[in-house]
Amino acid sequence: MAVTLTEAAAQRVKTMLDKRGHGIGLKVSTKVSGCTGFAYVVDYADEITEGDNVYESFGVQVVVPKKSLEQIDGMELDYVKESLLNEGFEFNNPNVKDSCGCGESFSV
Repeated sequence: MAVTLTEAAAQRVKTMLDKRGHGIGLKVSTKVSGCTGFAYVVDYADEITEGDNVYESFGVQVVVPKKSLEQIDGMELDYVKESLLNEGFEFNNPNVKDSCGCGESFSV
Protein backbone atom coordinates (compact mmCIF):
# COMPACT_ATOMS: atom_id res chain seq x y z
CA MET A 1 0.00 0.00 0.00
CA ALA A 2 1.06 3.62 0.30
CA VAL A 3 0.30 7.01 1.80
CA THR A 4 -1.15 9.28 -0.88
CA LEU A 5 -2.26 12.86 -1.41
CA THR A 6 -5.31 14.05 -3.29
CA GLU A 7 -4.65 16.54 -6.05
CA ALA A 8 -5.86 19.36 -3.78
CA ALA A 9 -3.47 18.30 -1.00
CA ALA A 10 -0.56 18.02 -3.44
CA GLN A 11 -1.23 21.53 -4.77
CA ARG A 12 -1.34 22.91 -1.22
CA VAL A 13 1.97 21.23 -0.35
CA LYS A 14 3.57 22.62 -3.52
CA THR A 15 2.37 26.12 -2.58
CA MET A 16 3.70 25.74 0.97
CA LEU A 17 7.09 24.46 -0.25
CA ASP A 18 7.37 27.30 -2.77
CA LYS A 19 6.58 29.85 -0.07
CA ARG A 20 9.11 28.22 2.29
CA GLY A 21 11.78 28.18 -0.41
CA HIS A 22 13.17 24.68 0.20
CA GLY A 23 12.17 21.12 1.03
CA ILE A 24 11.65 17.91 -0.90
CA GLY A 25 8.07 17.12 0.08
CA LEU A 26 5.80 16.36 3.00
CA LYS A 27 6.71 14.20 5.99
CA VAL A 28 3.79 12.35 7.59
CA SER A 29 4.29 10.37 10.78
CA THR A 30 2.62 9.47 14.05
CA LYS A 31 3.45 9.92 17.70
CA VAL A 32 2.04 8.43 20.87
CA SER A 33 -0.39 11.01 22.14
CA GLY A 34 -3.83 11.78 23.47
CA CYS A 35 -6.36 9.59 25.16
CA THR A 36 -6.73 7.15 22.27
CA GLY A 37 -3.16 6.32 21.30
CA PHE A 38 -1.65 8.13 18.31
CA ALA A 39 -1.63 11.58 16.74
CA TYR A 40 -0.60 12.64 13.26
CA VAL A 41 2.55 14.70 12.76
CA VAL A 42 2.80 16.62 9.48
CA ASP A 43 5.94 18.56 8.61
CA TYR A 44 8.15 19.52 5.72
CA ALA A 45 10.48 16.81 4.46
CA ASP A 46 13.99 18.17 3.99
CA GLU A 47 15.72 14.81 3.59
CA ILE A 48 15.12 11.11 3.21
CA THR A 49 16.79 8.93 5.81
CA GLU A 50 17.38 5.20 5.93
CA GLY A 51 14.17 3.46 6.86
CA ASP A 52 11.91 6.12 5.34
CA ASN A 53 9.29 5.06 2.84
CA VAL A 54 8.81 7.50 -0.02
CA TYR A 55 5.66 7.77 -2.12
CA GLU A 56 4.72 10.27 -4.78
CA SER A 57 1.34 11.83 -5.53
CA PHE A 58 0.78 14.46 -8.22
CA GLY A 59 4.49 15.31 -8.26
CA VAL A 60 4.87 15.64 -4.46
CA GLN A 61 7.00 13.27 -2.40
CA VAL A 62 5.43 11.92 0.78
CA VAL A 63 8.02 10.69 3.29
CA VAL A 64 6.83 8.23 5.95
CA PRO A 65 9.17 6.92 8.66
CA LYS A 66 9.10 3.13 8.90
CA LYS A 67 7.93 3.27 12.54
CA SER A 68 4.76 5.12 11.53
CA LEU A 69 3.80 3.11 8.46
CA GLU A 70 1.81 0.49 10.36
CA GLN A 71 -0.61 3.15 11.65
CA ILE A 72 -1.06 5.08 8.38
CA ASP A 73 -0.47 2.62 5.52
CA GLY A 74 -3.24 3.14 2.96
CA MET A 75 -4.08 6.65 4.21
CA GLU A 76 -5.09 9.41 1.84
CA LEU A 77 -4.39 13.00 2.85
CA ASP A 78 -6.80 15.58 1.48
CA TYR A 79 -6.84 19.37 1.69
CA VAL A 80 -10.20 20.94 2.37
CA LYS A 81 -10.94 24.66 2.23
CA GLU A 82 -14.47 25.45 3.30
CA SER A 83 -13.96 29.15 3.95
CA LEU A 84 -11.22 31.68 4.66
CA LEU A 85 -11.20 30.63 8.31
CA ASN A 86 -11.81 26.90 7.90
CA GLU A 87 -9.18 25.00 5.95
CA GLY A 88 -6.76 22.18 6.55
CA PHE A 89 -5.62 18.67 5.90
CA GLU A 90 -8.07 15.83 6.34
CA PHE A 91 -6.79 12.34 7.12
CA ASN A 92 -8.68 9.47 5.46
CA ASN A 93 -7.06 6.58 7.29
CA PRO A 94 -8.56 3.09 6.81
CA ASN A 95 -6.62 1.78 9.84
CA VAL A 96 -8.41 3.92 12.43
CA LYS A 97 -10.59 1.84 14.72
CA ASP A 98 -11.44 4.56 17.25
CA SER A 99 -10.75 8.24 17.84
CA CYS A 100 -11.13 10.52 20.81
CA GLY A 101 -13.99 13.02 21.09
CA CYS A 102 -11.79 16.03 20.41
CA GLY A 103 -10.33 14.46 17.25
CA GLU A 104 -6.72 14.82 18.42
CA SER A 105 -5.83 11.14 18.61
CA PHE A 106 -6.77 7.74 17.18
CA SER A 107 -6.19 4.04 17.69
CA VAL A 108 -5.56 1.27 15.17
